[in-house]
Amino acid sequence: MNQYKKYKNLFSKIYEESQIQVDAKMSEHIYFKVGGPVDILLTPNNIQQLKESITICKENEIPFYVIGNGSNLLVKDGGIRGVVIKLCELNKIKRVGNKITAECGALLKDVSAEATAGSLSGFQFACGIPGSVGGAVFMNAGAYDGEISFVIEKAEVLDDKQEIRVLSKEELNLGYRQSLVMEKGYIVLSATFELTPGDKEQIQSRVSELTTRREDRQPLEYPSAGSTFKRPEGHFAGKLIEDAGLKGFTIGGACISEKHAGFVINKGQGTAKDVLDVIHHVQDEVKKQFGVELQPEVRILGED
Repeated sequence: MNQYKKYKNLFSKIYEESQIQVDAKMSEHIYFKVGGPVDILLTPNNIQQLKESITICKENEIPFYVIGNGSNLLVKDGGIRGVVIKLCELNKIKRVGNKITAECGALLKDVSAEATAGSLSGFQFACGIPGSVGGAVFMNAGAYDGEISFVIEKAEVLDDKQEIRVLSKEELNLGYRQSLVMEKGYIVLSATFELTPGDKEQIQSRVSELTTRREDRQPLEYPSAGSTFKRPEGHFAGKLIEDAGLKGFTIGGACISEKHAGFVINKGQGTAKDVLDVIHHVQDEVKKQFGVELQPEVRILGED
């Protein structure tokens, strides 16, 4: 039973009807295409709506979660109690000189395209990352020898007191799949990236090269959350999993990709439990065979 449905009227005071969904299927909002419903899903289109939503949740003791594009998220089969605030509508991108400022919901591929259009180099690595700017700053996303920390100048965040702060690159404390934002539970509102003027044809060539490499090596034809595990120090997760003989290992509708062992994929009709069971089996086997503990890179929300 949806115990939070009664709070819909509070949100209706600040949202259009189309921005509020009750019992929303989270499987339609995350790349894994699994998971149960959330009691209330909100999609604010400005920062004021976001702040007022959080105020309502806190005043009424409603649990809430803020998400971006859902590309690095796994929602359990029991769904999420409370409110999910999805920031995909906050997606403006502005280029001035050699800098690009993008709101949290802007897709990385769109920022990369804007950089290419402006003959700006440095953001090519992100052309195929399916996430949004907010999530990318939150976890210092990276690929192909590049990462957010290499190009970010500053980020605008909403802190735990709902005050807007501007954090410099140094203050963001970006490390491998970590940041001050993650540590403090802040919400990224926007980020400014400082790029390098370059030759447009060379920039586009690099984007095309990385796109082809991604299509050739990753199981993009199946739902997944990208690389499922963080890179353990001194190792590569995909190689450890492959060496453990786990390529193709399947539970229910979830399995280790035959194309890239670092990916757990949903081959169809998979459940979140299937995905989690595969993750746990991989962790157990890699630990047993190589003594290495794999940590999930994917963010896990909800209840069984």
